[in-house]
Amino acid sequence: MNNISRRRFLQATATTFVATALSPRSWSQVQGANDDIRIAVIGLHGRGASHISEFKKIKGVRIVALCDVDLNVLEARAKNLEGVKKYQDFRKLLEDKEIDAVSIATTNHSHSLITVWACQAGKDVYVEKPCSHNVFEGRKCVEAARKYNRIVQHGTQKRANSSFAKLAEIAKSGRYGKLLVAKGYCCKPRWSIGFKPIKDPPPYLDFDLWLGPAPKQPYHENLVHYNWHWFWDFGNGDIGNQGVHEMDVARWVLGVTLPKSVVALGGRYVNEPDFKDQGQTPNQMVAVYDFGGPLILFEVRGLVGKDPKWQQKVTNEFYFENGVIKDNKFYPKGSNEGEPLPKVDAKSFVEEGGIFSNFIACVRSRKRENLNADILEAHLSSALCHLGNISYRLAKEQPFEKPKDFSDNEIVGESIMTVLENTKAIGVDPQKATLWVGPKLFFDPEKEKFINNPAADKLLTREYRKPFVVPEKV
Repeated sequence: MNNISRRRFLQATATTFVATALSPRSWSQVQGANDDIRIAVIGLHGRGASHISEFKKIKGVRIVALCDVDLNVLEARAKNLEGVKKYQDFRKLLEDKEIDAVSIATTNHSHSLITVWACQAGKDVYVEKPCSHNVFEGRKCVEAARKYNRIVQHGTQKRANSSFAKLAEIAKSGRYGKLLVAKGYCCKPRWSIGFKPIKDPPPYLDFDLWLGPAPKQPYHENLVHYNWHWFWDFGNGDIGNQGVHEMDVARWVLGVTLPKSVVALGGRYVNEPDFKDQGQTPNQMVAVYDFGGPLILFEVRGLVGKDPKWQQKVTNEFYFENGVIKDNKFYPKGSNEGEPLPKVDAKSFVEEGGIFSNFIACVRSRKRENLNADILEAHLSSALCHLGNISYRLAKEQPFEKPKDFSDNEIVGESIMTVLENTKAIGVDPQKATLWVGPKLFFDPEKEKFINNPAADKLLTREYRKPFVVPEKV
């Protein structure tokens, strides 16, 4: 130490601090706020194409890398992006220090793993919905974002829409009395996917990477590239697919976090009750979340779109003491005439260009409080979908009729009867069909655990296939 001058010691210390304390993005922030944000998109087949399109529109953003386990998809997406790096393995991409942020549009079961590892690699993250495949994973994403001071945005883009922000303000105002039930609908055509035979995966697909955290299992074409949504190892059914958007709005407007209890019922039905397809998740479902009085009610119906009576319906309704808000109008109790909603001042950080532009603005400012859909909100809304699925997965067979002890709430009862009538309308014989009725599960929102229910707690996480393990300590 005697041979090192004070100046040289301070210079060495400062250099070490800069090298260890500043991520690649933080370092470019020091250089200047107008530098390009260098982004990579991971998962390119479906929603990933939209990510590419949206980021290409934003000034000061460069897409520098693409990644997909399917080389055919990777080459097709890279064709019009000059100089873009191509990766099949996202782990190699995360080692690239020339990337500031990643945008994730893979299968649900890989969302959290890539998010956590990206945060650990010093990269900001835009992650598609749902941010997690189970409740444990979502909390780990929050912890990783906070520990590594990362900007993590969620693809629940309704958070960037001022009309939904206004609904939340109306509910808080008490203008229509207490909000009693926030209802979400996810009624999109989800008919039979049939059966696909076991076969060897195609040579252009790294199926082991595609499986990631999931158990090792054989390949069939109902997995890659879309119908994985209807298998528990990879997806979360439609409540965790389209439904997470409407669940997020319901929770936002009700102003709640996680429930005190949850219960669900439903089934997977096709045109004949004794015929099953390869899918596992319900295509007809009702889930009820109790927050100590106020409820979130969620209705999934996938047997729609063929009969004019049973059409696609993706929306939210809000039942107040004095009436209901639906179709952007307020209907007082006892009236069929809708009134315009009042004008309110909804404070929101909606950027021109929506939720993607908001993400980039926050990457530059480092103000996560300005995110439209911060990872904590993402975790809570995704967790609601998972909790409903857990009750359903613990269900027992009952006759195809409204259970007498399920709920005495009139609005809940109407949803159950709608699901039953919709199912019968496609030719399902109620004398032969089964209704799967889940147990009412009591939940501790602070601990994010069920109360005295080890079987339900087990479904809050999963057994991970090494090395694709979401870590307990991030």
